Order: sequence, then structure tokens, then C-alpha cells
Amino acid sequence: MEMRVKAVAITILLPVILYCIPCGAVVTLHQSLSGGIFLLDFQYLLLVTDMVMIGIHVIMNAGYETYDSGRRGRSLVQRSQALGVAYGQTADNLPPPSAVAKLVQRTTISKVKLYGADPAVLQAFANTGIGLVVGIGNEQIPSLNQLTVAQNWIKNNIVPFVPATDIIGISVGNEVLFSGDRALISQLLPAMQNLHIALAGVSLDKQIKVSTPHSMAILSASVPPSAGRFNESFDMKSLLDFLQKIGAPLMINSYPFFAYKSNPTDQTLAYALFKPNPGFYDTNTGLTYSNMFDAQLDAVYSAMKYLGYPGVDIVVAETGWPSAGDPTEAGVSLQNAITYNGNLIKHVTSMVGTPLRPNRYIHTYIFALFNEDLKAGPSSERNYGLFKPDMSMSYDVGLLQSPSAGPSPSPPRTGGPVTAPTRPSPSAPRTGGPVTAPTCPSPSAPRTGGPVTAPPTRTEGPVTAPPTGRVWCITKPGADDKTLQANLNYACGQGIDCSPIQPGGPCYSPNTVACHAAYAMNAYYQAKGRKSWNCDFAQTGTITTTDPSYGSCVYPTA
Repeated sequence: MEMRVKAVAITILLPVILYCIPCGAVVTLHQSLSGGIFLLDFQYLLLVTDMVMIGIHVIMNAGYETYDSGRRGRSLVQRSQALGVAYGQTADNLPPPSAVAKLVQRTTISKVKLYGADPAVLQAFANTGIGLVVGIGNEQIPSLNQLTVAQNWIKNNIVPFVPATDIIGISVGNEVLFSGDRALISQLLPAMQNLHIALAGVSLDKQIKVSTPHSMAILSASVPPSAGRFNESFDMKSLLDFLQKIGAPLMINSYPFFAYKSNPTDQTLAYALFKPNPGFYDTNTGLTYSNMFDAQLDAVYSAMKYLGYPGVDIVVAETGWPSAGDPTEAGVSLQNAITYNGNLIKHVTSMVGTPLRPNRYIHTYIFALFNEDLKAGPSSERNYGLFKPDMSMSYDVGLLQSPSAGPSPSPPRTGGPVTAPTRPSPSAPRTGGPVTAPTCPSPSAPRTGGPVTAPPTRTEGPVTAPPTGRVWCITKPGADDKTLQANLNYACGQGIDCSPIQPGGPCYSPNTVACHAAYAMNAYYQAKGRKSWNCDFAQTGTITTTDPSYGSCVYPTA
């Protein structure tokens, strides 16, 4: 894109500069021996062109404002190539896809990440100029290990819609490497390879790139950012080699919100919200980080560089901040959502980049386009939307291209009662004593996600210290037994003492997969330093401040 603009700029500037030959301070001229023809020194022309490009860039980005400045609602000057949004559909009150496509067209959003391949959505975005990343669920990955299945998937879900619909990518699964499902993990890369081969077979491999999103849990170290390293239990080298060969990015789900929830201090909040703060100084590089978002991305970049893949790009597949939630959820507020998403938009579209990768756009998909009323979990899970189902704004961060581009915003939703969990939940911390009917622990405190269904919920590893108070990791209501059994097997296979949930142990009863998994997941979380990503377990674990212990069954905590 930049080279094309430069070429146009040179075409426009050349006759102007030649006309202004007397201004020799700007250009160098050489007289030809064959007839007095003046030749323009091309190096100087490029210098002038670069100066004009800088001016154009300043003009293009002049509309961006900080969202603590009191000028909320100012429209961005153009549709940003870096700005995307995640369009989830876990709701029963969303507008039809055709109306959604028209809404997005009236914003500065240039691309949309989907969690499926709904033909109605793909058709609705035809001829809109909006790029789409089509999603494939974790459950579809095993079948895509067969090339013929991948070819048929491309034939049925991609080919009929291009070129009218601008499909730019395929997102395969979500946070598969940290699912604990070894079989699924082993099937991820072959599925991606088959999809790429199938795209190449219909000459779409240059236009549509195949990747897969990861949580920050793929890192074993992230502090300081320059010391970022991938967890050695994941074969990141093979995945990065594939992405580099096909020119696809590494997709990361980055959530400073969850990092703050695990360590809720005033300084951490300012660092997470892009607000003024002392910053974090990386002694290895001499760089100072003024926000957690950059620190997380540079930790991932450092991990890629360490393995020899510094050229692979990073795309933020999800990030966001809820505007409403339960009273117990730290950091959830309308103002914090405005501040985070407003400053995030300004940051990723301003071409500032990160300290280790400056002067570039950070391609980012904000979660989410709409509030989704069927998402399980705390109220915050239903309040990530930039827009409400009636297409009014949840709050204004300048996304609409003009004040008249969409419906007038109504007051933001503040949540509401949470549907009762599927298992009994303690109303207060248990302090011991006889329990006539022991129940499996279920959270009443903040949680880090919702059901293991599309769109996926999110958990993130902070670039901050673990919490210092009493916290536990337990299972989420509604998590399926198959996944919980895999969690149980994994945790107990990592050297965790699982004898309390063996027959005769104090935590053996109730003898259910969910209860035994809750104990094992917490023991693993505590043993690994209580980092938030160690309570992820494929979005089936959640952190709580309510003691899940009961009777003689004591859940350990630091």
C-alpha cells in the first residue's frame, strides 16, 4: 500500500518539482552532456516524497483523540485498515445480518472476525468493502485432517461467496494449544495445512490466510517483555514455520482486563487502560512500557524472535473491556470500557506500534460488536458489545463516521440478574464443619469467561505479578464432563497431589468429574504460581475469592 501511494506521490510531484527547478536547495540537477537536459537526482525526489508521505500520514490521523480528553464522540477521519471487530451471535435478539452489514459500513471498522461460516452473514457482507475472517470451531478440526474434507469445506463455505465478499482469513479453532486435549492439539496444524492446500487449489491462498488464535497462556515467561518465551510443551516452532511460509500472522487474544482482575490495584488499572502511570522499564532493552497491551504483544514477539521467527506478524484476534457487570467484578464499569476501547482504537490506528515493533499498525479485532444476552457467566460476559442489539451504541468511542450514521444511543445496559448456575453455589465462604450434602464448588465471585461454545470466552495471562490475596481456581457452571475429565487428567499428571480426591480422601465426595476436576484444577493453579492463564483450562476454569472448601475438604491456597 505504501509503495503504491509513494508511486502516485512521485507522479504528482515530478512535474511540480521540475517546474520549480530554480529551488536548487531542494533538488540537485545535473546537466546532460548531450543537449543540456536537466535530470532530477532521484534520491532527493524520494526524500521529498517521504516528507510528503509523512505529511499525508499526519493529516490522515489528525482525527484521533484520547478518550480521557472530554472530546468523546469525535468521529475518526477514515475507515482504518487496522481496526476490526469480533461479531459473535450468542444471543436471541440480534438484528439480521443484512442490517449488521449496513451498521458496520457506517463505522470506521474495516474488517470483521466471525465465529463460523454462516452463509447469511457471508452474503450480507458482499460488496461492502468489509474484510471478513471466517471461523472454524474446535469441534470441526479433527475432520479437517482429511484433505478431501478441507477441500469440500472451502468449496462450500468460501468459493461461492468470493470475490463479492472480501474474505481475508480463516481462523481455525480457538486457544487449542491450551485446551488440554492432546489429540486435538496434534490435529490443529494438519487441519490448517489442509485448508491452505485447499485454498491454493482454487487460487485463493494469496488472498485468504489461515491462522489460529491463542491466549497469552502459550507463554511460559512474559516479564520483562524482552524475555518472552513460549511454553516448551507446545510445538510453536512448527506452527510458526507454517505461518511464515504462507505469509500468515500469529493470532493472539490479549485481555488486559483479565490481568487487572487477577491483581486489582490502581497502578495496574492505569497500566491496563492506557492511562498515565509510571510504566514498566525493561532492563534488557532499555525500553519503557506505558501500557499492558504493548507489553503483552512484545512478550509474544520476543518469544517468536527467540525461536527464529521475528518476521511473523501479530494480529490481535480479540481484546475488549466490559461496560457493565456484577458488583463483585473488579474493574467493570462504563467509564473503564470507554477509556480502554477509546484509547485502544487511538493506539492501534495511529501507527505508533509497540516499543519493540514501532511505526506500524497493530491489526486488532475488538470484542465484541454486540452485547450477547445468551452468554453464560457473570453479567460482564453479556456486556462487551460496542453496540446493543437495537444497533444503538453501548457507549461512544467515535466509531460512527458521522453523528447521523446510526441510531441515537440509549443509556448503557447495567447487566441484570444472572441465571442460576447449573450446580448449587455457596452463598458464603465455607469454614468447615459437617456438611450433610456436599456440593461441587461454583463461583459467585468474578469469572473469566462463559461457555465453551462460539463465540469463545477469554482468559489472559497478565504481564504483572499474581494476586496476593486468597483466591482459588474452580470450574465454570455448564462445563462439559469430557473437557473436565481432560483437565483432571492433565492436572494430576503434572505432579499435583490428587490423593484428596481418591476413594477415602476428604474431597472424594461428591464423586463427580466436575468436583474432582475443580479440586485438581485449583491445586495446579496454586502450584504454578496462581497466574491467571493457569486457570484457563480451555475456558472451563475461573478464579474466585470465595473459599470452595467444605467439611473436611480443604482447597489449598497460597
